[in-house]
Amino acid sequence: MSIAVSTDSRVKQVSVTEELITFHLADGRIVSVPLAWSWRLSDATSAQRANFEIIGDGHGVHWPDVDEDLSVEGMLHGVPARRPKK
Repeated sequence: MSIAVSTDSRVKQVSVTEELITFHLADGRIVSVPLAWSWRLSDATSAQRANFEIIGDGHGVHWPDVDEDLSVEGMLHGVPARRPKK
């Protein structure tokens, strides 16, 4: 027996708190990762975190003020971004 499941993993809504980066997907799923997974967003101000655009027909999000891009795929299967060595 097989069950067909329709998923739509495009981003519809984004929120960034002091602890989490959260994507609300078109199919109803909610995906969150710790804010610390993105050092750029961790270092950003609240205003910079709130300034984002959904890109790639909903497959990713871009924060222009801090030059950060996160994808749904990365949120589902990714690992934390490492801060560059100085």
